[in-house]
Amino acid sequence: MSWHRPDGRQSDQLRPIRFERNFTRFALGSVLTHCGDTQVLCNVAIQEGVPRFLEGTGKGWLTAEYRMLPGATPQRQEREFLKLSGRTQEIQRLIGRSLRAAVDLRALGERTIIIDADVIQADAGTRTTAITGGFVALADAVEKLVQQGKLAVSPIRQQVAAISVGLLQGEPFLDLNYPEDVAAEVDFNIVMDENLGIIEIQGTAEDGTFSRSQLNQILDCAERGIRDLLEIQRETLRASSH
Repeated sequence: MSWHRPDGRQSDQLRPIRFERNFTRFALGSVLTHCGDTQVLCNVAIQEGVPRFLEGTGKGWLTAEYRMLPGATPQRQEREFLKLSGRTQEIQRLIGRSLRAAVDLRALGERTIIIDADVIQADAGTRTTAITGGFVALADAVEKLVQQGKLAVSPIRQQVAAISVGLLQGEPFLDLNYPEDVAAEVDFNIVMDENLGIIEIQGTAEDGTFSRSQLNQILDCAERGIRDLLEIQRETLRASSH
């Protein structure tokens, strides 16, 4: 017996994804990413100066902050202030690590890029949506600095995208929505660059274990999805931002 997807997608089919660029007025880069029913707003700021451990090195830095807004889920989420949950800290570090891989920090110079990822609506895949949409917002922000003459060349060296894959009844399924995320025996989040090089793998057997051959199937499934996401990113960035 195989898993029947609630929305009727094929096992290796992405949810509909689109990027609304210039979503807010004041951020250098601002993208609202719709991935199925998940919506994540990524705003990018670029500031002069770097954390103390990088001062004088000539290198820049990129960091991320992630929050789930109170109305993002059926039950209201409490706002997180000074004390962040372990989940929030882990996700924002993942976003930061993933998008740092897109940037030549030396070409950035002693500047800090801050990615603010706010989940407006959650139907699973918020961290992967934040990374994939965050890259588009980052590319827009950097392009503005180049146009303003503040950067001689773009420090972006490669695209980055991310996707989830889960095992349901022993078979891999791409880009899980919430009912699938809850039911999955194994849940992976995978980040890759434009050459399909792996930046990060997060994988957990929620119920039992998974085999080496299943791991290979999961990675193959993720690769197909990320290939599609990279092309959608490219098409978005080629289009006029207005």
